[in-house]
Amino acid sequence: MREENNQLELVIKHYSELTLDELYELLRVRVAVFVVEQNCPYQEIDGKDGNAYHIFFRDSRGIEGCCRVFPDPDRPGEAWIGRVVTLLRRQGLATRLLTTAIGVARNTLHAKHISLEAQTYAKPLYEKVGFRQVSEPFLEDGIPHIQMRLDLDGE
Repeated sequence: MREENNQLELVIKHYSELTLDELYELLRVRVAVFVVEQNCPYQEIDGKDGNAYHIFFRDSRGIEGCCRVFPDPDRPGEAWIGRVVTLLRRQGLATRLLTTAIGVARNTLHAKHISLEAQTYAKPLYEKVGFRQVSEPFLEDGIPHIQMRLDLDGE
């Protein structure tokens, strides 16, 4: 259980601004959940972190949740959100990460559209912040996923 006075700090940094300790902790959290907890051996370090803005919440214990947002190098005006993970569950942290990532995509990357690949069980989370499903389910590293998209043009 979290201590009441253990405040979460929101951090938004481009990869080039991360300290070594922050990068290490981000990777540790992602591997702990996506590889170990989900029992899914895959190449977690995929070469996309260097172009990404990393959004994370931390407290006195360390990083409690994170995600990344990066431009699509092949499609101007398109951004991707990925590696959304929280250690503090059912407390609204994932929603806060996503709304912050959407803001970074819109205001910093000047994206008109945002895409992501979601594990199918998490579809309601992404729909809550405006994403819609745009693909049939598919397997990614043995886990059912769907592609989702958020269009920012009409906002």
